[in-house]
Amino acid sequence: MASKKAPNPIDVHVGSRVRLRRMMLGMSQEKLGESLGITFQQIQKYEKGTNRIGASRLQHIATILKVPVAFFFEDAPGSPEEAQGVGDNPQTTYVVDFLSSSDGLALNKAFVRIEDPKVRRKLVELVKSLAGEDA
Repeated sequence: MASKKAPNPIDVHVGSRVRLRRMMLGMSQEKLGESLGITFQQIQKYEKGTNRIGASRLQHIATILKVPVAFFFEDAPGSPEEAQGVGDNPQTTYVVDFLSSSDGLALNKAFVRIEDPKVRRKLVELVKSLAGEDA
């Protein structure tokens, strides 16, 4: 029985960055797929890292999502920063995963619209309290 090959960590990372940026813009997988002339299922495969994104397609995605191509490789596993011990640490991965979720993105967007710094601090204290952390 042939085992399925695990996706390359770089492909997974690039896909997660595509998803992050797409969600930041409030764009659906279907809309991105239409802009690229492909199906939303193909976008899903790209975002999961199961299908590799070719260079020309990645450039097209970057144009549609209004970011430089380098955005997709920031904090990528195996980057020079990681080799020096300052790259993709668990906290960075956690933040990217959080911001890639719809709840995380919605919370972040709402939080940055709060103008009063005292209200922001109180909100952080409330969330820490609800999570069982000492403030």
